[in-house]
Amino acid sequence: MDYELDGNSFPADEEGYLTDITVWNKELADLIAKDENIEMNDDHWEVVNFLRDYYEEYQIAPAIRVLTKAVKKSLGEDKGNSKYLYELFPYGPAKQACKIAGLPKPTGCI
Repeated sequence: MDYELDGNSFPADEEGYLTDITVWNKELADLIAKDENIEMNDDHWEVVNFLRDYYEEYQIAPAIRVLTKAVKKSLGEDKGNSKYLYELFPYGPAKQACKIAGLPKPTGCI
């Protein structure tokens, strides 16, 4: 599958994860989010940007338990819990947020 944006094609795997994370940009993230039936707001962006920073530092996309702990440590207890993260990304915060962030599928996610 590919994402089409402004006359350009961005290759993705069969699950919709970008195959080249360096092509990611905000407009592409909005397109992927729309494909996932998510309307991005500041709370979504906060998690997506957090994930991109996390990936840059550790070179890994965190699974949900690691993501929840890291978000709690960085953004506070009210955001670092699975209930809040699932409200933002109902089909799995780690998987869906990583996809929108242009990152690989988190390890340990089915």
